Amino acid sequence: MSRSQQTLKTPVEISGIGLHSGNEVHVRVLPAPVDHGIEFVRTDLEDAPMIPAHIRYHSLRERRTRLMREGVGVETIEHFLAACSGLEVDNLVVEMDGPEFPGADGSAQPFVELLQKGVAIEQKQQVKVLILEQPVFVREGDATLVALPSDGANLSLQYVASFDDPEVQGGVFSMQLTPESFVEQLASARTFCLASEVEALQAAGLGKGATRENTVVLGDPETVQRLPNEAVRHKLLDLVGDLSLLGAELKAQIIATKSGHSTNALLVERLLDLLQEQETGGLVERESGMDIREIIKMLPHRYPFLLIDRVIEVEGYKRAVAIKNVTINEPYFQGHFPERPLMPGVLQLEAMAQLAGMLLLRRLEYSGKLAVLWSLDKVKLRGGVTPGDQLRLEVETTRIKGETVQCRARGLVANKVVCEAMLMFTMIEA
Repeated sequence: MSRSQQTLKTPVEISGIGLHSGNEVHVRVLPAPVDHGIEFVRTDLEDAPMIPAHIRYHSLRERRTRLMREGVGVETIEHFLAACSGLEVDNLVVEMDGPEFPGADGSAQPFVELLQKGVAIEQKQQVKVLILEQPVFVREGDATLVALPSDGANLSLQYVASFDDPEVQGGVFSMQLTPESFVEQLASARTFCLASEVEALQAAGLGKGATRENTVVLGDPETVQRLPNEAVRHKLLDLVGDLSLLGAELKAQIIATKSGHSTNALLVERLLDLLQEQETGGLVERESGMDIREIIKMLPHRYPFLLIDRVIEVEGYKRAVAIKNVTINEPYFQGHFPERPLMPGVLQLEAMAQLAGMLLLRRLEYSGKLAVLWSLDKVKLRGGVTPGDQLRLEVETTRIKGETVQCRARGLVANKVVCEAMLMFTMIEA
């Protein structure tokens, strides 16, 4: 059974130095409504986009987790995300006046205390949950991650560590993740490096904000560890933060061996594929989903020009996902390459536009208006859509300025992108 979503009762703030950049940054954490998720915004940049904490925006970066959207990034956010996931805080707006999150003491403990200061409160919506029903495996070199189905109600984690330096001993750490176990066993584990790596990291411009207080140096006799197997625990801390990019609470058993941020991201991408397959097949239903009767109430289109069969979920007015079941009975197949039926690209675009229009009409200020498609940009038709396919439609709002709204849209078949475009709408009186 899923739990209720949570946000904070009051805003909280923290300042500090980035572990890698060495630059000062101020962070303000604000409450957010249900289904909002955690979103970052760079307040030091004009008109900066909101950056959701989701694997869709993951951008590979050495030794840290980075998110990018429209050329704007935030990084070293994994310890904060781990604290949010560990304490089960789901919906936040995180304002940052720089690109790198404060390193604090190198662990998640300061962020746990920050969130506790803001006081978590329940919201009237259940969290999205992925109950793993089949094994998932990823490998990068000698690093592996295995996710297995689990009978338990919680996420089960195990990390097996070995290090390239023969003088540094590895270790194993296992746990069942709950808010209590996270605080007691993981939160205070600090980031680490090998003593043999220090010079190379500094030469690469990394670790400018690292000190003996916020970084465990393995192989350095002067380093005092807070916890037994502190480095191994910190690897699990990073994994918890990266798993939060799935956008759903995971129920599974995970066994990690020498894995890091890039391997974690690969696993999350595979898990997202499974989650979307379950949603598309109707195996997972969301409270925000809509059937055809509800869709007809919102859209003026009617058959044969209504190109949405089911809405899987709607996140406020920022994102929506829907399904178009493509059948041989579609009237256009009789004249559009009838020997090799193919759904016209313009109708794929129309289906995305209908979903975007429905998303926008949820905004209170647009009540009683029509969403008129004004322009199309960056249109790409990447693959054929044929009878028997389920076309998964995804749209998200990227810009809102008065009566003008920009949306990013894409269509997928079997988790492969077949069409995408940037859609511009103007809202007019009905």
